[in-house]
Amino acid sequence: MPSLGPVELSLIVVIVVMLFGVGKLPEVFGAVGKGMREFRRNASDTTSSESTTTATPVQPVEPVNSQDVAAH
Repeated sequence: MPSLGPVELSLIVVIVVMLFGVGKLPEVFGAVGKGMREFRRNASDTTSSESTTTATPVQPVEPVNSQDVAAH
C-alpha cells in the first residue's frame, strides 16, 4: 500500500476544503471519525466472536497411493 506523504495529505486537505468549505469541515471530519470508530468496533466484535466459536475437529485424510488409483 502506498504511503501518504505531506504533499499528498495537503492536496487531499485542499480538495476537501474546496468541496465542503471551511465552515463544514468540523462536521465532515466528525462524521469520518464516527464512521471509523464504528468500523473498528464492529471489526473487533467480529474477530472476538470468531475466536470464541468452537471449531469442528478436522479428520486426517489418508494419502492416496498412485498404484491403487491406477488399479481401479
